[in-house]
This record gives sequence, C-alpha cells and structure tokens, in this order.
Amino acid sequence: MKHLQPLYGHSLALLTDLYQLTMAYGYWKTGNPHQEVIFSLFFRKPPYQGGYTITAGLASALELVEQLRFTAEDVAYLATINGNDGKPLFEKGFLDYLYELRFTCDIDAMPEGTIVFPHEPLLRVQGELLQCQLLETALLTLLNYQTLVATKATRVCQAAQGDMVLEFGLRRAQGIDGGLSASRAAYIGGCTGTSNVLAGKLFDMPVKGTHAHSWVMVFPNELTAFQTYANVLPNNCIFLVDTYDTLQGVQHAIEVGQSLRQQGHEMVGIRLDSGDLCELSRQARQQLDQAGFTDALIVASNDLDEYAIQSLKQQGAAINAWGIGTKLVTSYDEPALGGVYKLTAIKNQENCWEYRIKVSEQSIKTTNPGILQVRRFYNDQGFFLGDMLYDILQPPSGNPVLVNINDTQKLLKISPEVLYEDLLIPVMRQGKTLANQPKSLLDIRQYLQQQLQRYPDNFKRLENPDIYPVSLEGSVFLHKEHLINQTKQSKTRYQM
Repeated sequence: MKHLQPLYGHSLALLTDLYQLTMAYGYWKTGNPHQEVIFSLFFRKPPYQGGYTITAGLASALELVEQLRFTAEDVAYLATINGNDGKPLFEKGFLDYLYELRFTCDIDAMPEGTIVFPHEPLLRVQGELLQCQLLETALLTLLNYQTLVATKATRVCQAAQGDMVLEFGLRRAQGIDGGLSASRAAYIGGCTGTSNVLAGKLFDMPVKGTHAHSWVMVFPNELTAFQTYANVLPNNCIFLVDTYDTLQGVQHAIEVGQSLRQQGHEMVGIRLDSGDLCELSRQARQQLDQAGFTDALIVASNDLDEYAIQSLKQQGAAINAWGIGTKLVTSYDEPALGGVYKLTAIKNQENCWEYRIKVSEQSIKTTNPGILQVRRFYNDQGFFLGDMLYDILQPPSGNPVLVNINDTQKLLKISPEVLYEDLLIPVMRQGKTLANQPKSLLDIRQYLQQQLQRYPDNFKRLENPDIYPVSLEGSVFLHKEHLINQTKQSKTRYQM
C-alpha cells in the first residue's frame, strides 16, 4: 500500500512548517533534543455536525515517518534561509545533525476505518522531543484530510442506503495529492470505486467511468455517438443521456442496448447529470423497464452530497447508483478537520513522567494530560456503549468512575463485566512499521462496515444525531483539574 515514494520520488522531510524546524533548532541548541515526550493527535469537534468521524490516512503517515530523511539537498536549502538580520537562520552543526537524523519514534494509533470522537487520540507518538516535534505538520496534513473525506464518504454511502456510490472528484480536487488522498479515503468510507486511474493503480482500487458530453457532441447526433461507443467498448456501456434531451437520450440508449444484446453484450445503464433528477429518473426507469432493461442502472451525478441523496430517496427517485464529485473530495460544506497535535507528557531528569496541559479560556481547547488510551465499551448485543480516556500508567480497575467530557456533572460507573477493547494499538516501534497493519484498503473498508453495524442508529443520523458518550476516567479528570488549578495559581502569582 506504499505510494508516497513512487509518487513523489524524493525526500518529504521539508513537508513541514518552518516553526517546527526553529523549535527543533532551539531544542538542539539548548541541549535537550533527546528528552522523551508524548504527543497526542486529536480533534475537538466532529465534522458536518455529525455523530461520528472515520479515521483515515494512517498508512500514509507511517510510510512517511519510516522513510523520513533529510537529504543533502534538503539541508543545503535550509542553509539558504536567513533571519531578519540577513544571517543564516540555522548553524551548520544543526544542519549536520538533521542530515544524520533517523527517526526512532514509537506510535500507537487507532486502525484506519475506526469510528472516533472528539478529544480521543487518533494516534499517540512517543520518542525524542526533537523528532516528535518535527512530525507534527506532516502527521496532521495526512490524517486530517483523509479522515475528513472518509467521514464524508461514509455519510454519503449511508444516505445511499446500499446503492453503488462512485467517487468522481479528481477534476475538482485540490491538486494532485488532494485527488489521490480523496480517492483513497472515499474508498475506505464506502465508495465502490473511483474515476481516478492513478489512485486505482496506487491503491488497488476499482476504477469506473464511461463517456462525457463531449463524446456525444463530437458526432453528428446522439444515436450515432452511442452506437459508436458501444462498438468500441461493448462491455462498458453507461450512456450519458442529457446532452440534448434527456428522455430522448434514454430512448437512444435503449435502441443501442437492444443492438448490444443481439451481439451478446448488455448495456450497464444510463447516467443523468442535470435537470429534475427525481422525475427524470422515474420516467427513465419506466422506459427502461418497458423495453426489458429492468437491471439497467440509473446513475445520477451533478453536485450531489448526502443531503441531496437523502432528499431524492425520500421523494421516490428511481436512482440506484450515485456519482459523487466536488462535494465529496473538497468536503464542500466543511473543508477542514480541526485536528491538533499536543504535548501531553514529558520525562524529567529523574526519568519520571510529568504531565502537561494546555489551558484555555475556551474549555474545549483545554487538553487532556497523560499517556492516554481509549477504551470502548459494548453492551450485551455488541453495540457501542460509550468510550473512556484513561492513563496507561493508572489503568482503571474495579468499577471505574467516568466523567463525561461534554458535561462534567454526568458521572457513570462501569461494571467490570462490561465488554470492552482498547483502540490505540502499536503500529510503529523505533521508527519501523509493525507487521500488524491491514494488507489492503479492502480490509480497512470491511473493518469500518463491521463497526458501523455495531454503532446505534440514533448516533448515526445525518442531522441532529444524539451525542455519543465520551468520558474521562476519574483519576484523569482529577489530575486535569489539579493541573488547571496549578496553572491558575501560577498565573495569579505572576500577575502579583
């Protein structure tokens, strides 16, 4: 499943923000680049005001970390960056250090395709301070976007209620990598295939497609265009019928479809790309059925998303396949996931962990300290019951008290007999990816589908879903409150 090296063919070590390098330089300059730390990557709000988020991008992130090297060309470029005094920003000793650097971090992460919620670590990075700091930007850019698109794709497929969903967004994606990452994430999220041929090659995904309006316009008339296409590609005939007159186009498709049958082939279906998709699909279905093409697909496209699909379904549209482009790959209604990467623990000179917290006047931006793990509880039927963040150095025992993250007045006790699993698993040790990763996108996709079947419907609603309960284990909550109070007292002393 590796794709970064074959796609880019050169170092990605400079795929970072300058301030990561200036901080790394500061750690090196002050003599503590090797101090052991822990960072957690998480987000604070679910996208689309939805009831779930789907993790994606981990394989890309692990590939990048494993291959990360500062080449001679990289450090030569860094040597050209000057400060505001016109002198080099970085001294040669630091650049030599980067050239020799090999990343040896440990990463624990949720498997791709996991249903995840706000404040839960998608991954936890442990290692030397300088190394962990340099990973921040790359990890965020790889996980944030793919997680966003995988979530959107899952919502679209949920609205389609089992119909085929195809990702057709490459031409509207934000650049080459945006298109490739979107295709990969959309397949994880449930799309059946993609129009993106390079993504098909890199990720072993099904590729799908037929012809555009321009094909029809090249020929003297629509019927000739359909006939010619059928002669060239008799095993790939989905005819785009709305270039001139949609229902007349359906009749032309039927005529060519009958000719295909006589030759031993079958028309796959038609595609609608404009007009009243609901009414046109019903009329088209009637025409196709009357002509004996009861199995022919009616594919709809034209700036669709989960809300449009849901509405068309409710209106009784006869569409049974959906081509989704712009609003999926650009995540049109919410173009960014607010993932963050925060320091949660650091080892002191006595080799003991000290926990760190970022405090904000906005409570949602106050971080959760510790070496955090996410535990998911299940009821007797195997359905999701709730999640708990706990510290791996203080694992819960007996009947742990859970404090709801969104409402600290809500307390819950969990019986020891309740089924559970811990979601963060080892995926990298000493900078090397472990062999326990899924072998294919199909495995990840199937894993997600299994989870969705266990996730209650009231949390899956596209609009106004119930909020899934995520809690802090009692000792984590108390430690967090203690650190917040410490910070406030320190601020008060400083002001005095």
